[in-house]
Amino acid sequence: MTQLHDADLAAPLILIVDDTPDNIDILVESLKQSYQLKAAVNGFRALEIANGRPRPDMILLDVMMPDIDGYEVCRRLKANPLTADIPVIFVTARHETDDEKLGLELGAVDYIVKPISPAIVQARVRTHLALFDQKRALEGEVRKRTQELSRSRMQVVQRLGRAAEFKDNETGMHVIRMSHYSRLLAQAYGGSERWIEMVFTAAPMHDIGKIGIPDQILLKPGKLDADEWEIMKKHTLYGAEILGEDPSPLLQMSRSIALTHHEKWDGSGYPYGLSGEQIPVEGRITAISDVFDALISSRPYKKGWSEDDAIGYINEFSGVHFDPNMVKLFNQLLPEIRAIKAQYLDERTA
Repeated sequence: MTQLHDADLAAPLILIVDDTPDNIDILVESLKQSYQLKAAVNGFRALEIANGRPRPDMILLDVMMPDIDGYEVCRRLKANPLTADIPVIFVTARHETDDEKLGLELGAVDYIVKPISPAIVQARVRTHLALFDQKRALEGEVRKRTQELSRSRMQVVQRLGRAAEFKDNETGMHVIRMSHYSRLLAQAYGGSERWIEMVFTAAPMHDIGKIGIPDQILLKPGKLDADEWEIMKKHTLYGAEILGEDPSPLLQMSRSIALTHHEKWDGSGYPYGLSGEQIPVEGRITAISDVFDALISSRPYKKGWSEDDAIGYINEFSGVHFDPNMVKLFNQLLPEIRAIKAQYLDERTA
């Protein structure tokens, strides 16, 4: 349904979800003076509106609806990082204690029983919008105060990543470039800001396991023989071991990237021969970022490829080495990728 009330653009947007038009009309009459309003007559339409733009500041949700009920709608809202923070108030004729308990356990902030009182609806909406505003303000302050800590953490992670690269890439610009490429791909793929930043922060740790590879193999100017190649492949397992089984989400993602960035879409990669979506998203993202930058980079044992040849390689092995959907995003992002490449040149290249 279209917007029901042409309120001031600064007014909060409330989504009303009910399969009975009369119930929607009652809530509209109660709230139209103070808020922008949208309505949905079923759960699927409610989820569609909630995932669109602009997102609602609050959802008033009926429980008893056909197809999917209000409880399932709430579950899906709370499971989606794009909609998880939207306050949900159940407005329903079900008034048993167990019903209310279930609604609150699913993440709703309140429970209003029909038939409604306009004054009560107005008061509850006003209260929970104020609480939500306070929560957002507090989160903003916390983000502001932790920016310096995040910068310091990023510097530590980059330096650890550069330690693994130091023998064959003294400037360490490879880990910086590929982490920026990875963030671009993560943003294009979609997801929460927190997840995107974790991909960006964890990507430099992809080759941390190279610390365990002997120099005569790591820096060999010619092709590795079969035994040497088996040793080289172990850097993924070494990286996972170094990062360990830590409860930190950042270290968990770093471990995942270290372990899976050499897996291939067709299952021919290592260390486990994962294929398709068995490979974590962060591993698929890092695979493209790492290979592209490795191809164009010069090393003591090889010359860098031209940019066109490297792009051609990524596309040639779409659906073989690389996730084809990620390759499409890579191609769309080439102007931004070129800008990053130009900004973070290796010293000897510069």
